[in-house]
Amino acid sequence: MKFSNQGIELLKQLEGHVTRGNLHIIYDDKTGRPIDGGAPLPCGATIGYGHLIKPGEDFTGGITERVATKLLCADIVAAQRAVQNNITVPLTQNQYDALVIFAYNIGAKNFANSTVVKYINNPNFHSSIYPNLESAWRAWNKSGARVMAGLNRRRDRELRLFVRGI
Repeated sequence: MKFSNQGIELLKQLEGHVTRGNLHIIYDDKTGRPIDGGAPLPCGATIGYGHLIKPGEDFTGGITERVATKLLCADIVAAQRAVQNNITVPLTQNQYDALVIFAYNIGAKNFANSTVVKYINNPNFHSSIYPNLESAWRAWNKSGARVMAGLNRRRDRELRLFVRGI
């Protein structure tokens, strides 16, 4: 299965971006605030649609929409692989897209070890912590041990896509 164009557009909405003029600029992923040029990049420095800047990458001049989309598509590969390698049951396109979006946000390793994967693969699975798939999914709503309203909204959108195809 392949991540759909609709999935890419939803992921772009959920990830958000920071632009100045017609260029995507570097921002702090936690705050969404632009990082001034010349300032040292903090952990979590991001550009485009959630692309975490790696050592050696230089985006100080900003990037175009085309480059931002290209980076996103390259970054999606790990999330797609996580879904393909860990989900053992058939999925609809909407379910697949929702899981790729979820895996992109929480990371491939976290996804692979998540209770979400256990619930999807085994309808008889039972967790003493999370009584159902929805509670396991919604538990991924924290950053630095703090519940984040933005992550709650994101989990809502992902779940609506997974469960109802919306």
